[in-house]
Order: sequence, then structure tokens, then C-alpha cells
Amino acid sequence: MPKLSPRDIRRKIQGIKNTRRITNAMKVVSAAKLRKAQEAIYASRPYSERLYEVLAHLSAHVDMSAHPLLEVREERKVDIILITADKGLAGAFNSNAIKKAEELIAEKNQNGIKVSLILIGRKGAQYFQKRSWKVLKAYEEVFRKEINFEVVKEVGELVRQRYQNKETDGVYLINNEMITRASYKPVVRRFLPFERIEQKEQDYSSYEFEVDAETFINKLIDLYLNYQLYRAMLESNAAEHFARMVAMDNATRNADELIRTWTLIFNKVRQESITYELIDIVNAVEAMK
Repeated sequence: MPKLSPRDIRRKIQGIKNTRRITNAMKVVSAAKLRKAQEAIYASRPYSERLYEVLAHLSAHVDMSAHPLLEVREERKVDIILITADKGLAGAFNSNAIKKAEELIAEKNQNGIKVSLILIGRKGAQYFQKRSWKVLKAYEEVFRKEINFEVVKEVGELVRQRYQNKETDGVYLINNEMITRASYKPVVRRFLPFERIEQKEQDYSSYEFEVDAETFINKLIDLYLNYQLYRAMLESNAAEHFARMVAMDNATRNADELIRTWTLIFNKVRQESITYELIDIVNAVEAMK
């Protein structure tokens, strides 16, 4: 490696400072987006709790055991919904979710179960579309300013129809989720068949339906499943911003360390340069005597 001049080192330091400004700005933006994403999760909880409560009360008055989405079948074909980000620069956020999906695919294939994929987020779509896996649907640009709820409804309808038509025997959902305020991890959940609701025998009067009970329950289960998917996307969105904030914070710290290192090198090279110049001057004076 050729010896760098003080000017070259100064340029290098300035380049690192410019990069640091970018990473620090991205960290601040990600922190703001994380707060907003967490607020969206907290705001959605009352709706989720109330919806589950209504289903629980209904199950005490109406027989839901014959509902097609509650039917448990032997798995021969399954669908996997994978949620990743549209962007990178978030550490291992996307690769961890993809790895979790590959582990589940391998497990199902070992048992002779065929797997189809539904991909939400550009990074997962780009990864699996280049490989030999069967992709039913891929959605990109889902997490722009707000989560695209049309995608939620479309995916929910797709998997419900496939399950009811017995085109699939199970649906799994994979997404990154905040575990604490300072950590996240990829999680796998069974999305279908629909988990049986725990009945609540309380002092509630019986329900009167303006439409028939079956239509109402179908609509309510559709809403609940759509919400579960939406909640997973909210969690993934929050985890993405957290991962990017941490990644940019680490990048900023690394830039600070590089600036310190190169500043020491600059001072040393500059000192050597001044020393050599002084030696040249002294030698020139001695030669003139």
C-alpha cells in the first residue's frame, strides 16, 4: 500500500465524516419511525381484544365447531406467508426471517409436505423468486408510509379460499417481532386452521342477528384473521425500524472510531513531514557554511 500524503488522509477523514452524517441521520429517522410504529401497535390492541372477546362470547352461544377454517387436516400441502422489509441496511433483519422460512420449508419437505410461498416485502420476494420454490404471490412496496391494508385483505382472502377449497392443509406466518423494547426475533405461527376460541360463559344475553348467524360468524372470523396478519405486519414494521436504528448507530460508532484512528495517522504523518522539512533546512544551512 503506497504511503498516503496528509492531503489524501484529510480527504479520507472528510469522506468518513460525510458517511457518518448520513448514518446518524438515518438513525434519528429510524428512531422516530420506530416510535410511530410502536404507537400503531399499542393503538390496535383494544380492537384486537374486543374482537376476540366478541368471538369468545359468540362461541358460547353458537356452535362454531363445523366451521371450515377450524377443520384440522393431515398436512400434505402448506402455504407459508413470509413478511420481510422492502429495504435493506437493517442488519440481519431480513436474513433472519428468510433463514427461519428456509428452516420451516426444509422441515416440511423432509416430511414429504409440499410448500407454497406468499411473500410480503421486497427482500423476501427478491430472494425466493431467484430460487426454485413455488411462489403463489409476491408483494413489494408494502411498507411505504403506511401499511397497505389492501394487501392484508388480498392475502387473507387468498389463504382462506385455498384452505376452504382444500388446496392447502395449513398456513404458517413468519415475521420479525419485537420481544422487548431492545430486542426482536423471527417467529413462526400457525395461521390456519383457525385456533379454536376459548368459550366464555358469562352473564350475557343471547345474541340476535340481523343476518343469519353463519354469515355473521364468517365475517367476524375473516376480520379477526385479517387483523392477525395486519398485526404481524405492524410488528415486522416496528422491528425493521429498530433493527435499522441499531445498525445505523453501530455504523455511526464505527465511523467515529475510524475518524479517531485516521486523525492519529494524519497527525503522525504530518509530524514526520515537518520533521523531514526541518532536517532538509538544517542540512541546507550546514551546506552553506
